[in-house]
Amino acid sequence: MVHGFVLYLIRHLPTAGNQERKYIGWTDEPILKSEEWDWKLCGCLSPLQFVYGSDLLRSRQSAALYFPKATFEADADWRECNFGGFEGKTYAELEKNKAYRNWIDNPYEISPPGGESLRDVETRVLAALRRLPNEAVVVTHGGPIRAILTKLSSEEKAFWSWDIPHGTGYRLEWESEKAFKEGKPCTFLSAVPTTASGNTLESG
Repeated sequence: MVHGFVLYLIRHLPTAGNQERKYIGWTDEPILKSEEWDWKLCGCLSPLQFVYGSDLLRSRQSAALYFPKATFEADADWRECNFGGFEGKTYAELEKNKAYRNWIDNPYEISPPGGESLRDVETRVLAALRRLPNEAVVVTHGGPIRAILTKLSSEEKAFWSWDIPHGTGYRLEWESEKAFKEGKPCTFLSAVPTTASGNTLESG
């Protein structure tokens, strides 16, 4: 029996653009399928009836591999940041771009041309978060996970400081659903690897 409120956040598996270190936001790329991923390791959370997450292909494909028997509830509010004019480009291609430097220096208040600020991302992700039931499992992107951890973790870390490799995630716990709904910091946070490179997704 779970006491309080528990949430699992899992990052999708990598795409070709991810491997090339490009900004891949709303570009709808498929995941790279590889034998290095052990699709069965998430079975310790089974049987799950529902899994939640981004409507983009890479999240839907990852969720289908992680939890093949669950129904995926797609929600566009769980999407990665819309990088606008920076979409599909690498740091090397953008480092001398003034608009890019301004965004990197103040990403919560400044948006990429035609894209979203991190404040915009945080607002829609927190709205999606409040709609979740207890013990929800969410398969989403690095940006939304970092936004939640920056806002709701008791650790004082900046957005870009969170290291979230593809195929890994976090378990967050609150003492009560009321504390969760009020947006209070979680009382417990642990990394939960989901692939053959680490432990199975589990409590604690």
